[in-house]
Amino acid sequence: MIVHIFSTECLAFFTSEKELTGERDVHIMKLRKRVRRGEAAELVTIKDISKACGVSASTVSKVLNGYTDISKETVENVFRTAEAMGYTPNAAARMLKTNRSHSLGVLFVDEMQSGLRHEYFSAMLSSLKDEAERLGYDITFISRNLGGRSMSYLEHCRYRKCDGVVIACVDFSDPAVTDLLRSEIPVVTVDYTFDQRGAVVSDNVRGMSELVEYIISQGHHDLAYIYGEMTSVTRNRLTGFYRTCESHGIQIPDDYVRAARFHDPDSSARETRALLELKHPPTCILYPDDICVLGGLSELERRGLSVPEDVSVAGYDGALLSKALRPPLTTIRQDTDTLGKRAADFIIDAIEHKKTYLPRQELIPGRLIPGGSVRRR
Repeated sequence: MIVHIFSTECLAFFTSEKELTGERDVHIMKLRKRVRRGEAAELVTIKDISKACGVSASTVSKVLNGYTDISKETVENVFRTAEAMGYTPNAAARMLKTNRSHSLGVLFVDEMQSGLRHEYFSAMLSSLKDEAERLGYDITFISRNLGGRSMSYLEHCRYRKCDGVVIACVDFSDPAVTDLLRSEIPVVTVDYTFDQRGAVVSDNVRGMSELVEYIISQGHHDLAYIYGEMTSVTRNRLTGFYRTCESHGIQIPDDYVRAARFHDPDSSARETRALLELKHPPTCILYPDDICVLGGLSELERRGLSVPEDVSVAGYDGALLSKALRPPLTTIRQDTDTLGKRAADFIIDAIEHKKTYLPRQELIPGRLIPGGSVRRR
């Protein structure tokens, strides 16, 4: 039976009892009395809606399930009444009927353990959630631990009966991730491409190229780049960095390009220190992300150096703090809204159109934010 809890708030849609006179209205008054007697735990069923509308339960069921052989007037009446009662289909009953849970798994493993405090991923996941809910799906986070019980990502997805999975951040070399990617469950990846799986990818090559072009246009030729873990994101940004420098005839010394970690100001402070101790230090330093810039700024301040007068800096992501810094940070703002929305669209398309779905990759461009942290030389 398809049911939903019936509450006093649901009845607020109806007119006053003095105006209720017909058979449909009598049923509505009975429902009100049930609530007044403290029977709020009573459940609204399709049968309740059918009585209120004066049509059969099978007609209500057909309307709610999208059948087209019902008159427009009846359809409008059923939906209006169902909305007024606060009716929504029971998830378990819907799964029995459609063989779908309408639940999307989200795999998000952040090595720095910042979790949903990670601004880039939290913004992207918020957009994904909004779009999924608009299309009738819930999201569930997938892990290897459920109530103290160890399980693989694939086992967790099957346990939760996920219709599909969005992989937003994870070690893609992990065999447990590979097992999920090669399984029968529809999967869409974010910022990573895998054979025969859909992907939504921030255009990191183009973004880094635009950032470097801007810095060079300000007269800088001694550019250093502190990058994050060697992921596909980092490889694409390194490609954009070197490609753009080479197009301007700029040769970057090997000791100007240094490894740190994403979202880790301490590692960026350490590499900033190493750059500043070089015989010929760079005039501009690019960081893995806007959070990492904080580590660089700390080291510069410790040495009595000012931004951008002594050293110019640039970040990546377009985090909120980039606006709060003084001067405002030069950065690339990633389009997290579009990334999340398109990831939801892709995975739901894969779920609902299995016979016609073709996995595809979509590049999402970012936007240069000039800020004020890069000085014109």
